[in-house]
Amino acid sequence: MNPIELSLFSSRIASICDEMGASLKRSAFSPNIKDRLDFSCAVFDATGQLTAQAAHIPVHLGSMAHAMEQIVAAVDWQEGDMVVVNDPFMGGTHLPDVTVIAPVYEGGRLQAFVANRAHHANIGASAPGSMPVSRRLEEEGVVIAPTHLLRNGQWCTAVLERLAGLAPGSLAADFSGLQPQVMAAIGDFTAQASANRAGLARLRQLIRRYGGERYQAQVRALNDYGEELARVSLRRIPPGRYRFCDHLDDDGAGTSRIPVCVTLEVEDGAVTVDFAGTSPQVPGNVNCPLSVAAAAVFYVFRCLMPEQIPACAGVFRSIRLRAEPGTLLHARYPAAVAAGNVETSTRLVDTVLGALAQALPEQIPAASHGSMNNVAMGAITGDGRRWDYYETMGGGMGASSRGPGLSGVQTHMTNTLNTPVESLELHYPLQVLRYSLRSGSGGAGVHAGGDGLVRELRFLQPATLSLLTERRQSRPWGLAGGGAGAVGENRLNGEPLGAKTTLQVRAGDVLSIATPGGGGWGRPDRVARIGSPG
Repeated sequence: MNPIELSLFSSRIASICDEMGASLKRSAFSPNIKDRLDFSCAVFDATGQLTAQAAHIPVHLGSMAHAMEQIVAAVDWQEGDMVVVNDPFMGGTHLPDVTVIAPVYEGGRLQAFVANRAHHANIGASAPGSMPVSRRLEEEGVVIAPTHLLRNGQWCTAVLERLAGLAPGSLAADFSGLQPQVMAAIGDFTAQASANRAGLARLRQLIRRYGGERYQAQVRALNDYGEELARVSLRRIPPGRYRFCDHLDDDGAGTSRIPVCVTLEVEDGAVTVDFAGTSPQVPGNVNCPLSVAAAAVFYVFRCLMPEQIPACAGVFRSIRLRAEPGTLLHARYPAAVAAGNVETSTRLVDTVLGALAQALPEQIPAASHGSMNNVAMGAITGDGRRWDYYETMGGGMGASSRGPGLSGVQTHMTNTLNTPVESLELHYPLQVLRYSLRSGSGGAGVHAGGDGLVRELRFLQPATLSLLTERRQSRPWGLAGGGAGAVGENRLNGEPLGAKTTLQVRAGDVLSIATPGGGGWGRPDRVARIGSPG
């Protein structure tokens, strides 16, 4: 293929994912999607292999790239269909992340798929916000196997009613009289369908422009090019065997200090990632389906590759995973997984980076804050209305040889935004009392780790509160002699709370979350020497 033509093709198909994301952001109802941007969009080939993606949420996109083939093979596709799925054991992440997939037909032939995944704050879990401290998957909400949301371009009303928590027949007449929470749920699924329609229209235009056969040839060439670029990048890692272990604080069900271990075997542009030594799956919800573990691994190695490398399946052909079924990173159904997607994936990134630091000490940063600091809450009010709120919070980024870590940011497996104070107070019975950086929480070093955040919320109504957090016991580690970041702290009315807990709160109660800092890089005593005369 002409390299210029291939570069243009790659940019054009990536721009389709960007347009899908813009459509979803502008048409969604819930703050979780329109403000925090907790969604991702991608294009796949006719077999479910990743062709392109937008720069959205790594844990969403990596898991879809790993498991889309399984979903594609399980459905009888027709033009005009859209399928909805959230089953973590069929390529999902956790139940609130709901994926809507549409086939792309052109010239009477299945050519591709477009898909988007978005986080829904209410998916029917045992606690508001659908991020409970759970022990079984069924406690975390409704499990959706691949199910038609649209058939031949028409909505499957019964499915939409089920997803919105409505009784059968509720949408037969019109939407009048529906509660705002239900309208928001319907609006978000409609927005996901609209984003796919935007992708379908643009991808059909592109396929018509190239012709079906030439389009497929371009996809194959893009994957081959991505594979070669990836191998060149992986060859820069010195061949060898590198091992590192880290730990999760606990699973919320009595298991503490849970080992997460990885061995990297690097040889001639290929890497085998072996999770031997990692804990068996645990009673609590920090377990991962293999698709989430794959997403974390793919993310780390993608960070070592050139920025311009295409986001396609070929990039990951040289990375192999080994994980025993029934372990923390390859859990068996019906294991609880709500926190595995957010907390364990983040710890796995730390672990893979810890192993790579032995091979590439000048390129790998210290550990970042190591938690998405999940806060979920909600209630049914006196007039029968329900509200659900969910947010992840940033912290300190790990420092590196190139400079200090950033403060108050999301890192690694998520790049969502915060919920703006104005939006939060507009939509929910909450008041923000404090939102600031946590000064001094980053690890010391030649380059200091970034500082965490402090966020204080006052409840204006009674509610159920759930926290799924990490690095409340083990500190984010430094590198090259740098200091560790500070652990996080959760408090209610000044009293300590556990890292993973569900409890009832009253009107007037104040929740304070102080997130961890990032690890430092380089021995702190070198700072004075570097600045000394002579």
